[in-house]
Amino acid sequence: MARVAYLPPAAKEEIFEKNSLQKSKKDTGSAESQIALFTHRINYLTEHLKEHKKDHAGRLGLLKLVGKRRSLLDYLIKTDVLRYRAIIKELGIRK
Repeated sequence: MARVAYLPPAAKEEIFEKNSLQKSKKDTGSAESQIALFTHRINYLTEHLKEHKKDHAGRLGLLKLVGKRRSLLDYLIKTDVLRYRAIIKELGIRK
């Protein structure tokens, strides 16, 4: 059974710095940072499931991640539409 590949701290910091509003490497709590990290993991799992079609546990994990990301996006659209539009455009997430 395959697990999500380990993402080194440097790679996480790069994701946080690129996608957070504050542009800080340590900004792990902002909605944008979490959405970016979830998107990275979702993309990884999507590619994994294309090769391993019978990995049902991985598919369940993917669905949970998509739900978490959707919740954060819903929160962001309620609180700040401009931040929502910026992260959607930056990550290429379709709505």
